[in-house]
Amino acid sequence: MAAYVYEGMFILDSNRYGKDPSGVAGKIDALVQQLGGEILVSRMWAEQRLAYPINGHRRGTYWLTYFRLDSLKVDELNYACNINDDMLRFLFIKHDPRIVDMLVAHAEGHEFASDDDSDDSDADTDDDDASAEDEEETVEASE
Repeated sequence: MAAYVYEGMFILDSNRYGKDPSGVAGKIDALVQQLGGEILVSRMWAEQRLAYPINGHRRGTYWLTYFRLDSLKVDELNYACNINDDMLRFLFIKHDPRIVDMLVAHAEGHEFASDDDSDDSDADTDDDDASAEDEEETVEASE
């Protein structure tokens, strides 16, 4: 069948991750590879307090992974993640092939040429400031 690129966001148990970072995060890569998938990028995103407790946990380690996997294997991956005690929550998103390269490059930490175009953004900011001043003058005149 068709292999698509998926984004996987996992909230891992911070206590277990703190004791064995490579082991807990390595399970994600191992699950995908056991199902015949290919890991494109896998990295920690953040470790922070959760918005609400999950199974008694107040902190979580967010792990971001981009992987290529056969679409028929996603249900098996979902089941494997459900029975894994290291994962508190997870979400898979299938991405459009046209934006995959950009997402993977961003996850790897590469910068884009559009980020370096500060001259254009400064000109836009000046125009916005001028129009904001015009609006303030209009408001004052109407009072």
